[in-house]
Amino acid sequence: MVEGHVPVLLAEVLAALTPRAGANYIDCTFGGGGYARALLEAADCRVFGIDRDPDAIARGRSLCTHYKGRLSLSEGRFSEMERLIAQQGETGSDGVVLDLGVSSFQLDQAERGFSLRADGPLDMRMGKSGPTAADVVNSADEKDLARILSSLGEERQSRRVARAIIAARPITRTAELADVVARALGPAALRQPIHPATRTFQALRIHVNDELGELERGLEAAERVLRPFGRLAVVSFHSLEDRIVKRFLTERSARAPGGSRHAPELCRERRATFRVLEARVRRPGASEIELNPRARSARLRVGERLAA
Repeated sequence: MVEGHVPVLLAEVLAALTPRAGANYIDCTFGGGGYARALLEAADCRVFGIDRDPDAIARGRSLCTHYKGRLSLSEGRFSEMERLIAQQGETGSDGVVLDLGVSSFQLDQAERGFSLRADGPLDMRMGKSGPTAADVVNSADEKDLARILSSLGEERQSRRVARAIIAARPITRTAELADVVARALGPAALRQPIHPATRTFQALRIHVNDELGELERGLEAAERVLRPFGRLAVVSFHSLEDRIVKRFLTERSARAPGGSRHAPELCRERRATFRVLEARVRRPGASEIELNPRARSARLRVGERLAA
């Protein structure tokens, strides 16, 4: 594990994936390498690490040397896992883990622009390419900006915040944006447990990185690469992500309805492709939250690939 990064629900993820000798696993959000290293220590297996952040790939090079051919790293999106593991000579996997959202490294580096508590450029790009959060904040009209804040940040006062942002443009720093949002929401918002700009920052980050679209595509890619009885473990950190994961596993674990005499082409029933291992979501215990406060909102869902 790279110093400064604490993998969330690590014991639970390992128990879900049941690492064994000779198998291979995909750590789709390599980050600090916490899950990858734990898998490699648990069994004589191989791990493919994927991350869209080039800094994460660079940090992990020493681990590749340490594990002497058992760890391979690829820069890219986890929705591209089929292509990326094929470049490493593999066509399938025995387990896939996705640790969603922003990493501790990205939050702690002010120059990446993810944190509202440390001033830095308003960037928020995980992959360091494409439009930044500043581009969105300074170009979107009020309707689009309010829609982003409402749908991706669940901000109830999205119109008010959008108007305040537009009135204050141009905004190029995280501290500027945090102050604009705090003033727009008023003194009462400052008395709440979370900073009033938290939802705005979440919405912009998700939008800039297309996180929800990437999650949907990544789940479908995992479905294609997992071998029968392979496990999918997904750690999410807010309701938008968890809803997508829950819906995916629920739909894939149920048979599709058959057709009718009016639509005979639908009569062939679609077989289930996953088995949900636990109906209830797993959450970190009090001791883990005490050691790592960022784990408090984490949720783990696990599915097992069937032979369909």
